[in-house]
Amino acid sequence: MPASKRRIPVSQPGMADPHQLFDDTSSAQSRGYGAQRAPGGLGYPAPSASPQAAFLADPVSNMAMAYGSSLAAQGKELVDKNIDRFIPVTKLKYYFAVDTMYVGKKLGLLFFPYLHQDWEVQYQQDTPVAPRFDINAPDLYIPAMAFITYVLVAGLALGTQDRFSPDLLGLQASSALAWLTLEVLAILLSLYLVTVNTDLTTLDLVAFLGYKYVGMIGGVLMGLLFGKIGYYLVLGWCCVSIFVFMIRTLRLKILAEAAAEGVPVRGARNQLRMYLTMAVAAAQPLLMYWLTFHLVR
Repeated sequence: MPASKRRIPVSQPGMADPHQLFDDTSSAQSRGYGAQRAPGGLGYPAPSASPQAAFLADPVSNMAMAYGSSLAAQGKELVDKNIDRFIPVTKLKYYFAVDTMYVGKKLGLLFFPYLHQDWEVQYQQDTPVAPRFDINAPDLYIPAMAFITYVLVAGLALGTQDRFSPDLLGLQASSALAWLTLEVLAILLSLYLVTVNTDLTTLDLVAFLGYKYVGMIGGVLMGLLFGKIGYYLVLGWCCVSIFVFMIRTLRLKILAEAAAEGVPVRGARNQLRMYLTMAVAAAQPLLMYWLTFHLVR
């Protein structure tokens, strides 16, 4: 057939080119931009619901989730009971219930106990109030922070003397903890031998005995700034202050039973309690000097 009489087939609007591999959808989108596409997309039918929704709608799955939640709650309760048995978390919360105002007043009381008059601990329904509401209540925040600061200041003092080493700093911290532990054990044993019924707990002892680190920090810092003269002046003041603080604090704890029973002041048991209070208070300045004198040269 001649080329002039060859007919070219005209593609109809709804038919695709037989030589075209893929459909041209751009024109369809432009013509029907607002038209809705198939919900499934790519020619597949859309699922009626997601697998998560189907899983949650299953009654067996709901029962399994409820059972798992109950097991988790029982496990948490069991862990809390075991922790409270070995670590008194509830009691520790009381000793750390402080605020900035309490810390400032307590530090002032440790340095100037001579100006304080009322040393009675306040109670509310047979329970001592939180330390942030009573300056006389013992706390563990100041002793803990003071101990950490004491170790850092000791490292600074050793560094200025070219004697710093991790082993020596660890020995300094462990020796301070060892002396604190020996103090607590000795006081508990003495209270047992003297048969003193007091509300003084082990955590109370740790708090009261840990207050001496505040004076130790002041003495070492003054020693670094002004030499031995500054060290002895500030440490001497802090030693006298902690002695007065311990006497006025512990006598209300150790002698509380004697005052309640009406025991004569010069009774034998009452004198033993007074000697014990004096011994605990006198041990604080000695330990403050023993743990700091080698840091100032």
